[in-house]
Amino acid sequence: MFERLKETLRDALSRASSPQGRAALAQMRDALVQAKVGLADLRQGVERTRARLEAERAELDTVRRRGKLAADIDDRETVRIAEQYERKHGERVAVLEKKLVAQQEELALAEHEIDDMTSQLRAAYAGVVPPDVASPPPMPDPLEEARAEGDALRRDIDRAAREATAQRQLEELKRRMGK
Repeated sequence: MFERLKETLRDALSRASSPQGRAALAQMRDALVQAKVGLADLRQGVERTRARLEAERAELDTVRRRGKLAADIDDRETVRIAEQYERKHGERVAVLEKKLVAQQEELALAEHEIDDMTSQLRAAYAGVVPPDVASPPPMPDPLEEARAEGDALRRDIDRAAREATAQRQLEELKRRMGK
């Protein structure tokens, strides 16, 4: 997304000295606004992941505490179940920690790109066209790579959530059947 916006900004900068300069600057400003909206979405995603991670850590602590209590009274079935849940919550915590790191890196990259875009827009308003506008070097899009990694982490988290739901339903069924 940001790569397309940066390209729009470069195009507008290259046309800023033409008679269509005002329209080009307006286009640049619009591209920057869109980028800032995308940045706000990234920040919200980081906060959602952070909240989910904290909730999952709290759940992991609860499961560990219950497992210890069950071990203290020598309730082997409850200890087994607690260990199972501890493993699942531990896996979720690990995945969410990785996801949070990836999202924070993606956010930092996006913030840097928006700072660059803002500088270019200010320079265009001042009538200075940066030298890199004429021929930008082709670079891989790190945001796309981070987004793909985040998608993979999201799939892992969703799978773990489905497994946990199935396990809870199984436990509830066992409880109802008296086993």
